[in-house]
Amino acid sequence: MSDSWNGGAAAVATLTFDVDAETPVLAHGARYAEHASTMSHQAYGPDVGVPRILDLLDELGLPATFFVPGWVAEQRPGLAAGIVERGHEVAHHSYSHRLPTSMAAGKERADFERALEVFSAQGIEISGHRAAGWEATWATTDLVAEHGLLYDSSLMGDDRPYLISSDAGTVVELPVHWSLDDWEQYAFLPDPHVGSVIESPVKVLEMWRTELDAMRHYRCLFNLTCHPFLTGRPSRMMALRQLIEYGLERGDVSFVRCRDVARRAAVDPALKPRRVAPPAPLS
Repeated sequence: MSDSWNGGAAAVATLTFDVDAETPVLAHGARYAEHASTMSHQAYGPDVGVPRILDLLDELGLPATFFVPGWVAEQRPGLAAGIVERGHEVAHHSYSHRLPTSMAAGKERADFERALEVFSAQGIEISGHRAAGWEATWATTDLVAEHGLLYDSSLMGDDRPYLISSDAGTVVELPVHWSLDDWEQYAFLPDPHVGSVIESPVKVLEMWRTELDAMRHYRCLFNLTCHPFLTGRPSRMMALRQLIEYGLERGDVSFVRCRDVARRAAVDPALKPRRVAPPAPLS
């Protein structure tokens, strides 16, 4: 077994599912709680999409990581524990799904810690974090390190894991990218506006397979982000199944939980910590 973060695989695939439920819509405004159709659209994720995804993962014998907002775990007792019982990882995805970049000073910390309190009360071990909307601030990594979490998965500074050094400690970054997010492919609501294009799953499958092949060539982290209220729909689930089966058939793709690849990256001697900071202002 290699001592590198990829364990000798051509590509490492992390199947991640952001179980946002109603939070992205409610973060736009409390008035949306009165929109029954919109709320049902979001509730489809944990109520229908998550069980369907768990069954697929069971069938294929693969582990995954589910990023869950604290509010969702609080409103649906047993959801997070049920995911863990099926052999998967539950990770921190804010409390309210409000974007950290939209929060006043101190609000990001309060939201971050409130989610940790929910998971602690439910007995859920948390190793990693993903910022709502991937809208991390320059303080986010410090929060992750300060609270003893192993990794973050919000930034886009590489297509392989990297280490970020902060005053509070070192954090493994598992980078993401819009091209491997189903939100850009499937998200649509008339109000609030969260997206306006509903792509064919056939096109999405082709795009993601092409990306996986390229990442196998460059030995990258294929960090796929799906939302159960989007990818949980039938034709999209079939596309996800075909993508996973394609990766398994290659024979050189390793499917792991985020926690596991982060643990390997944390001790990879080839990875040297980076400092991240705002750029100098334009003069």
